[in-house]
Amino acid sequence: MVDEVLELLAPRPGARIVDATTGHGGHASAILEKLGPDGVLVGLDRDPEMLAVAEAHLARFGSAAKLFHARFGYLREVVTGAGVAPVDGVLFDLGVCSAQLDATERGLSFRPGDAPVALDMRMDRSRGETAAELLARLEEPELAELLRRGGVPFPTRVARALGAARPIDTVQQLVAALAGVRLPRRRHHPATLVFQALRMAVNDELAELDGGLASALEVLAPGGRLAVLSYHSGEDRRVKEFLARESRGCICPPALPMCGCGRKPRMRLLGRGRGPSAAEARRNPRARSARLRGGVRC
Repeated sequence: MVDEVLELLAPRPGARIVDATTGHGGHASAILEKLGPDGVLVGLDRDPEMLAVAEAHLARFGSAAKLFHARFGYLREVVTGAGVAPVDGVLFDLGVCSAQLDATERGLSFRPGDAPVALDMRMDRSRGETAAELLARLEEPELAELLRRGGVPFPTRVARALGAARPIDTVQQLVAALAGVRLPRRRHHPATLVFQALRMAVNDELAELDGGLASALEVLAPGGRLAVLSYHSGEDRRVKEFLARESRGCICPPALPMCGCGRKPRMRLLGRGRGPSAAEARRNPRARSARLRGGVRC
């Protein structure tokens, strides 16, 4: 949804934009084309492997592209340290980029094959707990709650099956553990949502999103724009609630004769959210669930 993102962010020559999830640099490249030689793009990514790809992809823009290995929960610190705050726009493209999903050794997706693949799922493979270690550590009630937050149907049933199949150290073992679980018929494999829920937990994605949105609000200049692309209902709900909360003024009880809180809106909504066009969904099936929302800093 590059065109839709550019329309919402409206980058102009000389502007300062943050791409909080740079990936391989697709959106960043399109934004930099609009910024011209006097603009600056600050790019963050927690995955050093993707950051190396982005550096090569964006090298032609020279010093206009400033890339940092960091989680977007540290967006404010990175932008302030780079000396470019306040900024004119912030983009979050949540989820996983195609290159990460296609890298079999990461264990982020399941594909037919004989060679066992370690159940890793970390965006930054130099630190943190793997999905295999998480599955080994959690009790079944905790695992069921993790799956529920990830949108997995019948999470208790799934958690019971995973608990009975432990240890689960590979992608193949996880898929095998789910093979006997009866779940509602859906358009995708029943393991898809389980993989997604585990990935989100391993990388603490929802908490990172909360921190990133709060940081974005702090660094945006008045009139600066926030754009968020989400691919999961839990992420989209958080973004929607954040924008609604920050676009609200007085929160005093209606019975009060006058405002006592003094609260002013900090953002103005830009539309009600939009999905990909039919042509985009056909061209890129992974974009089918995408939802773009945005706002302007007051």
